[in-house]
Amino acid sequence: MKSQTIKQFIDHHFRHFNAASLKEAAKGYVRHIELGGKMMIALGGAMSTAELGISLAEMIRQDKVHAISCTGANLEEDIFNLVAHNYYQMIPHYRELSADEEVALYEKHLNRVTDTCIPEEEAMRRIERVILDEWIEADKQKQRFFPHEFIWKILKSGKLKPFYQIDPKDSWVLAAMEKNLFMVVPGWEDSTLGNMYAAHCLQGHIKDPMTIKSGIEYMMELAQYYLQTTKNHSLGLFQIGGGISGDFPICVVPMLHQDMQLRNIPLWGYFCQISDATTSYGSYSGASPNEKITWGKLGKDTPKFVIESDATIVAPLLFSYVLES
Repeated sequence: MKSQTIKQFIDHHFRHFNAASLKEAAKGYVRHIELGGKMMIALGGAMSTAELGISLAEMIRQDKVHAISCTGANLEEDIFNLVAHNYYQMIPHYRELSADEEVALYEKHLNRVTDTCIPEEEAMRRIERVILDEWIEADKQKQRFFPHEFIWKILKSGKLKPFYQIDPKDSWVLAAMEKNLFMVVPGWEDSTLGNMYAAHCLQGHIKDPMTIKSGIEYMMELAQYYLQTTKNHSLGLFQIGGGISGDFPICVVPMLHQDMQLRNIPLWGYFCQISDATTSYGSYSGASPNEKITWGKLGKDTPKFVIESDATIVAPLLFSYVLES
């Protein structure tokens, strides 16, 4: 059998149902970029621990991604993996774990994310020790930065380089830093580092909790980015998972139009969501694409796609399709 590229394989085999949705979403992504559009990736779920950076970092390097909205967990877990990958423990039988086995993992300071355990000391505490110095120094100097800017500071300092345990090209946060990509990290407070920051504020190590800029300030930055970008480019949103990483950025359009009363605000020019959440009472975060029309986020003619599947399977395939196009 003649070998095929991933794009050729998808074009030939992915004909129906979610497979067809994946193919059409990939084609729409390619068209959007070819027409001069820009794309924001919304990163929810546990994609960094799933090592999506292997494909996402290359998308960033090849200018197929122009902005990122991510949870605090995805921001930090990419760096946790960067410095502690060899200490991670895989649990292939995670569905069969008893409560006692979960307690045993807890007592070993192994924090489980589905089939992967993140080691507290080698990952979380290692980053905490380095970033705490930056938090305290900024606090002393009365300076304020966004969460991702503090991450970029510790990466640029070189203090973590001796601990790198994966190829740096597979870190999407490093790729974003090197491209100076526009980023928002809404709801950072509920991340591991966010909890640590709150603890250090409570302990008095950091005097001003506002040393880290807020989600409202992220929205204000996003508003300026959206206005500047859409002067010359259509901006699309490719959402992986549900939750705040997708809900936060897509709201910028109705905020600008309905709340600020600005005129001629372009709607998002492309929308795709990969999610295995079913649209039903109480179990779905955000809104379906057509429902988003009623909120002034998308238009009836906006290319809209939903792929109801596992993002750890779908996203690398779709990214490969885009990169090969």
